[in-house]
Amino acid sequence: MIELFKLPVSRGKAPLRVARGHFATNHSHINYYIDITFNKSRLNEAKETARELVSHFINNTPVDTVLCLDGTAVLGAWVAEELTRTGFQTINAHQTIYVVEPEYNSNSLILRDNLQQMVRHKNVLVLMASCTTGFTAKRAIEAITYYGGEVAGIAAIYRNVDEVEGYPVRSVYSIDDIPDYESYDSRECPYCKKGVKLDALVNSHGYSAL
Repeated sequence: MIELFKLPVSRGKAPLRVARGHFATNHSHINYYIDITFNKSRLNEAKETARELVSHFINNTPVDTVLCLDGTAVLGAWVAEELTRTGFQTINAHQTIYVVEPEYNSNSLILRDNLQQMVRHKNVLVLMASCTTGFTAKRAIEAITYYGGEVAGIAAIYRNVDEVEGYPVRSVYSIDDIPDYESYDSRECPYCKKGVKLDALVNSHGYSAL
């Protein structure tokens, strides 16, 4: 059983829930599991998280579309709501914002024909649950460029990197909130080398204890 506890955070009112241990993601091994389920799915916390994220972009970056990765569609709707409040700079002629979820294959993100118009010639904000290695963010940037859009920025609930492909990653929580957070290539993981078993497999949907 994974034991979660709350950490004090530097921004916002939504708590940061984490667990210490040895965890495996699709791209790395990590020593903390960061549980952002409520930030994505619980009304009050999603709204508060959106408010904190948008504070990085208001009056600075025009956004026409929010590209929601990692199951962040609920949060994406609140981000769009915050972005359309009075005072935000938008160049969308309809004064609204599209909220889009892509499909995935082994190599890239896919948008069906009916969704491509929401990205083509649009300023697209990439919204992620977490940005730890930058791998998924790079795929999103490649997809936006491929479909003829412009990257307006990268927003994540939690980040472990400051930028991806030259784009700053804006977040509510960061490595500063978990200073001893570590991410390792699976082949170089010190826990594995010491024979420490994995506690769980983790991804954007949650964890599966082993």
